[in-house]
Amino acid sequence: MIEEFVKIHDQFSIEFKVGFTANIKQEVSDFSMNMWVFIPNALDINKYTYSKTDFYKDFKSNVRLITPIYLLRDIANPEALPLQLLNKSFQKVASQPTATNIADYETQIKMFQSILKSALREETLHIKNCRSIKDREFLINNYLENVTAITSGYRKLKQVIHVHTIEQNVFEYYLFGDEFMSNIVELQTFKLIKSLDDLNDSSFETNKDILLQLVHYEVNYKQENGYLLIEKESKDNNRTVVSRFGALKKYIESHLFLTIKKREDGTIVRQFYYSLAAGISMIFATVIAFAFQFRYGNFTLPLFIALVVAYMLKDRIKELSRFYFAHKLDSRYFDNRTDISLNNSKIGWYKESQSFIKEQQTPQEVIQIRNRSAIMEAENRINDEKIILYRLNMLLNRKDINENNVYPISGVNNIIRFNVYPFIQKMDDAHVPLYIVDEQDNYQIIEGEKIYYLNFIIHFNYLNQSEYKRYRITFNREGIKRLEQME
Repeated sequence: MIEEFVKIHDQFSIEFKVGFTANIKQEVSDFSMNMWVFIPNALDINKYTYSKTDFYKDFKSNVRLITPIYLLRDIANPEALPLQLLNKSFQKVASQPTATNIADYETQIKMFQSILKSALREETLHIKNCRSIKDREFLINNYLENVTAITSGYRKLKQVIHVHTIEQNVFEYYLFGDEFMSNIVELQTFKLIKSLDDLNDSSFETNKDILLQLVHYEVNYKQENGYLLIEKESKDNNRTVVSRFGALKKYIESHLFLTIKKREDGTIVRQFYYSLAAGISMIFATVIAFAFQFRYGNFTLPLFIALVVAYMLKDRIKELSRFYFAHKLDSRYFDNRTDISLNNSKIGWYKESQSFIKEQQTPQEVIQIRNRSAIMEAENRINDEKIILYRLNMLLNRKDINENNVYPISGVNNIIRFNVYPFIQKMDDAHVPLYIVDEQDNYQIIEGEKIYYLNFIIHFNYLNQSEYKRYRITFNREGIKRLEQME
């Protein structure tokens, strides 16, 4: 199964989060994704101004494990896997603080907090989408009970780990998890309060008060333990808080990111064809030399001229042959291949490639999904849209994934961030004057906004199941204004 989630990441970046779920009944799962990017001609983005190197610099890809899915109530249950594994690793490292046990203890802290973060996000979203006031109040009470049980269960483990066998730097791994947990509980609870406020119903004040009790408890807990707190009047402190939050997030989620090893795809085949190109050029030069030598003999002026001309043409033939073979190979092979490893064991690979293609090379179904307006179609005959095709093939080995993790891992997420900043260099100014007649029959100048569209059509293919999705971003010199999923 392939699932995608697309959002605006920042002012100039869009994020594609593509989840590849490996089939539990198949040893090997093979996925493919094609993405066509339709670019307005006015932006002057083409194969001459925007190279593969430029593309991969702007098209940042990170591969990480899909966080195991647990309900908040399951995490709160001491008999469930997350708290069980956490408790087991704490007991083991306290008794035998070996390098292996310390590494497992640190990994279990990171995994527990990652699972909690995901569960909190999904639970608050579920409460937000609940339309029944009575059911929502029930869910909020469960949320408070479960969060209290989870934070209490984690913090009780401090007694297990705070012993003389554990060095301070190892004990700090627990503190990092504790501080991160307090931060995400506080943040998600604030987000829940805001979403309830947006619903504008009569139960908001009551729900807000009981949710704020949880926030106050976490703020007091952080203060007692010396964790950083947000201060309303201190920008310097809050800059440090933001930096600290980011560092903790990267630390906690670091175990989900997989080890990757990238190399050029089809290297041996490419070198063979490039050698063949050199051989073709050498055959041409040799034939010319032999023909003139046979006709005019050795050490003659015609032979000398023929050798010079043959040498000149040999290099051109070699380069033309290389170009021809490279073009043919690009359609069959990918730009690079990346091996994916978990705990030093290979669990799969993915290949990716990028190229500019003509509209005639684009499947008709994709052109229909692009669905240009009449004026756009007329303009396209004069100033055609440029089309980038990005291809990705991924293979995951279910057996290797299962053998290298104690949690039920469903697959991997490929998180792609596409930075559009280079696309704005040839844009017109974002604001243009517009003239209208006002109520007094005088002219008036108002401000209009110049915008451009970037269309993404994505084709997913897995187990002969095919699906197309279209997204469009509206942007200008000031950045991305809007992201839409088009029908």
